Amino acid sequence: MKAEQRRKEIANLMMSLQSPISGGQLSKHFDVSRQIIVQDIAFLKSSGYDILSTNKGYVMQKTPLYERVFKVFHTREQTEDELNTIINLGGTVVDVFVWHKVYGKMVAALNISSKHHINQFLEGVRTGKSSELMNITGGYHYHTVRAESNELLIKIEQELVKKNLIVPEI
Repeated sequence: MKAEQRRKEIANLMMSLQSPISGGQLSKHFDVSRQIIVQDIAFLKSSGYDILSTNKGYVMQKTPLYERVFKVFHTREQTEDELNTIINLGGTVVDVFVWHKVYGKMVAALNISSKHHINQFLEGVRTGKSSELMNITGGYHYHTVRAESNELLIKIEQELVKKNLIVPEI
């Protein structure tokens, strides 16, 4: 994995956590040395991420990234195209959530930011390890998408609209 992709994944992981993560845990997770993690954290800090170093590990305070929630509808067969569209335009699929009439909001963290992540997700669904959350709401679901600029989020939305994946606002 290249440094740029690893740093993006470190930032995504830290943003999804509610508690500190140690440099040792990060180095094991990304299969790099602790020193590489220290360099990656320094780079992320210099790029605008507010990362606090504590005695229990690193904590993400705030991010320079932009987020938007998209309400989408599609079939199972269109899932790969949906995810590729977002990733190819520089987005990260932070999560998926549905509004269930009985259970309320049901959320699952995804943090999909690469083709590798898409393949892992799709493999999990195809092998029957789990089913897509959208199945319980007939294909309707939401994604929180994160990107480096609002312009990228607009491009992602425009492309999803072209592919008829966005649910039109009423």
